[in-house]
Amino acid sequence: MKIGLLQINFTVGDFPRNTEKVLLAYERAVRAGAELCVGSELGLCGYPPRDLLNRQDFLQQHDAALGALAKKIGSVPLLLGGIEKNRKKAGRPLHNSAFLLQKGKAKVVAQKSLLPTYDVFDEDRYFEPASHAVPRRIGQNRVGITICEDIWNDEDLWPERRYRTDPVRQVCQKGIDLLINLSASPWHLGKERVRYRLLAEVAKRQKIPVIQVNQVGGNDELVFDGQSMVVNRKGGLLAVGLAFAEDVKVVDLEGKSEKPTWKGEEEQVFRALVLGTKDYLHKCGFREVVLGLSGGIDSALTAVIATEALGPDNVLGVALPSQFSSEGSVADAEALAKNLGVRCARIPIQDSFETVLRSINPVRGGKKGGLTEENLQSRLRGLILMGISNDSGRLLLTTGNKSEMAVGYCTLYGDMCGALAVLADVPKTMVYRISRWVNRNSEVIPKSSIEKAPSAELRPDQKDQDSLPPYEELDRILESYVVNEGSIGGMVKKGISRAVAEEVVRKIDYSEYKRRQAAPGIKVTTKAFGMGRRVPLAQRFDPRASARGGSGKR
Repeated sequence: MKIGLLQINFTVGDFPRNTEKVLLAYERAVRAGAELCVGSELGLCGYPPRDLLNRQDFLQQHDAALGALAKKIGSVPLLLGGIEKNRKKAGRPLHNSAFLLQKGKAKVVAQKSLLPTYDVFDEDRYFEPASHAVPRRIGQNRVGITICEDIWNDEDLWPERRYRTDPVRQVCQKGIDLLINLSASPWHLGKERVRYRLLAEVAKRQKIPVIQVNQVGGNDELVFDGQSMVVNRKGGLLAVGLAFAEDVKVVDLEGKSEKPTWKGEEEQVFRALVLGTKDYLHKCGFREVVLGLSGGIDSALTAVIATEALGPDNVLGVALPSQFSSEGSVADAEALAKNLGVRCARIPIQDSFETVLRSINPVRGGKKGGLTEENLQSRLRGLILMGISNDSGRLLLTTGNKSEMAVGYCTLYGDMCGALAVLADVPKTMVYRISRWVNRNSEVIPKSSIEKAPSAELRPDQKDQDSLPPYEELDRILESYVVNEGSIGGMVKKGISRAVAEEVVRKIDYSEYKRRQAAPGIKVTTKAFGMGRRVPLAQRFDPRASARGGSGKR
C-alpha cells in the first residue's frame, strides 16, 4: 500500500487557507500514486485552538470547511484530524477525532482516547475521551487509527505512565494490518529521536507498519517540526518528512528501510527558532521587525534568526549607545548589520538619560548611580524601540536568553519590551553554540561579540559575572531546578556550591513576576518559562530551607 503523508503548516482558525492547503497536498499525493492520504491532528482548525473551541461560530466554520473539503475528495480516501461534537449529554462537549473523507462524504473513524493536561497541553479542558478503540477497514486493510498522545503511553518505554489504558495495545489486540497516528507533537531538543524510538518499538512488538503524520509550523510559543515518519514491521525507517518545513511524501509500505540521520542540535534549534519567528510574524499579520543591537551575542543571534526568517529588507536594527557603551560594541553592532545586509540606525540615549535624571532628582534626594540609573538606560531603549515599532508597524523582538530570564537579569519595561522573545527558551551556553555554528563557514556574527565577556554596559566596566556565576554553572542549576524540578541538595551532590545554588534559586523564584509580564517565547527545550510552567507568585515555599534541613525564612 502506498501512503501519502500530508505534512502541512496550518494557521489556527484560517479555515479557507487550511482547506486549500489540504486539497493541494492531497492532489499532489494522489498524482504521485497514493492509495491513502493522511494528515495531522485537528488539521482543519490548526493546533492548538485552545479556547476558540468554546466558540460556536468557530465550530460552525470548522464543520462548513470539513463539508466543503469532503466534496472535493475523490476515490482515494483522506484521513484527517478534526473536531466532533459529543452527542452524549454527559462529559465535555467535543471529541478530538479522525475523519475519513472519500467520495464527497466525511465520517468519524476514531476519537482520541488520551487527553494530556501536563506541560503545554490542556486537552481535558475541551474534549471527551474515546470510550473504546476499534479497527477500521480502509480498502483491503484493517487499520488502527490513533491520535497523537494515544501512542505515547507504551508501558515498555515509559517507567512512569500517565494513563491507565493503552489505546495502541487495545486496537492491535483486535487485529490490524497497519497503525496510523495523526499527530500535532510540539518539538523540543531531541524529540524526533524519541518519536522514532517509540514508533519503531511499537512496530517491532506488534509486527505491523506504523505511520505517524505530524503537523509542522509555529503556533504562538510552540514549534511543530514535522518529521513525519513511516516504519516497517521490523522497526526500520521507510521515510521521514522534512524537518521544520512542509512536505508531501508518498511511501510504499513494502519499500526499503533507511538508517535515520538527524541534524546537529545547534542546527535544529536554529531552524526551530527561524520557523517559530517567521510563523509568529506572518500568522499575526506582520512582515517586518525592529530590534536593539547592542553588539553582544544575544542581539546578534536574534538578528541572524530574524534575517533568515524574514529577509534582510524586513529587519531594522537599532544601536542605542549610552556613555557606558564601548566603541567596540557599537562597531560590532554595525559590522553585524553589514554582514547581514540589514539597516542599522544609531540613536544615542545620553541626552534623554540626563533629562530623565534631572526630572527625578528632586525625588531621589541627591542619590546617584545604582540600579535606578542602570534600569533607566534600559527603559529608555525600550521606549525608543517601542516608538519605532508604533511608528513603522514593525514588530519589536526582545533579545534576552533563558539564563537571564531565569534569574531576572533583565529590566521590566526595558529590554523586556517587545512582542516576541526569540531566545527566551535558549540557555546562554546554547546561544554560544548556535552562534559558532552560524559562523561555521564565514564570520557572520563578529568574532568579538562571541569572545568578549558578556556585559549589559549599564555602568563602568560592568560584566555579567559581577552579578552571576559563570554561565556554564548557571545553566547547570537552571537545568536542575527548572527543567528537572530538582532540589538544592541534589545540585550539591553534583558538585555545585551550596551558596551559589541557593543564591541562583532565590533569584529564579523572586523573578517569577517579571516572567509573567514577558513577551511570549519560542519553546525549544523540555521545560520553558511560560505556558508550560505554572508557579504561583504569592507563596512562601523556600527550597533553601529544605536544603538546610530547617523551616527557614524568605
